[in-house]
Amino acid sequence: MPADPAAFAGIGMMGGPMGANDETPWRDPLAVLLRRAVDARVPVIGHCLGGQILSRALGGAVTKAPVTEIGWIDVDATDRDAAREWFGGRDSMNVFEWHYDAFTIPPGASRVLANAFNENQAYVLDDRHIGFQCHVEMTRELVTAWCDMAPDELPAVSTPARQSRADILGALDARVASLNALADGIYARWARGLAH
Repeated sequence: MPADPAAFAGIGMMGGPMGANDETPWRDPLAVLLRRAVDARVPVIGHCLGGQILSRALGGAVTKAPVTEIGWIDVDATDRDAAREWFGGRDSMNVFEWHYDAFTIPPGASRVLANAFNENQAYVLDDRHIGFQCHVEMTRELVTAWCDMAPDELPAVSTPARQSRADILGALDARVASLNALADGIYARWARGLAH
């Protein structure tokens, strides 16, 4: 990794099967890079594990989630300006979730998405950095691959916070199309910071 975050126009981080508190050889150097990127106003976006690592880098904490969430779950915008600015005016969105841990909102950031299971679903800092607990980047291929890779994590019968494979894959094309439209707007908004 370059030591100077100015070498990047922006930094995006996706999810993964490891935890943000796992002692991996890259965890602490990545946190330092992210903190320096934020300080240098280099836009950062994190999805699930990425949002957790960004929260830690900014002084937040990552702990076991109050409720494990797996599947298509609704989240609500908690800030009208953020809903307009980041989510195309949507007050409620159906997103994909697959997590066992959750982050706190880091100092100086604002919560912008929440739901009944885990109140911290997304946060924004300095109007250019955004961290998600949920996934907005999913495709049909990713959803089916995750279900194939971890079938033992899926319940036989859905609950409100954990869906069965059948319920996750039901109406998949329509769900992914809706999620992709949401993601397009989020990424377009985040990319505006790349030009500054």
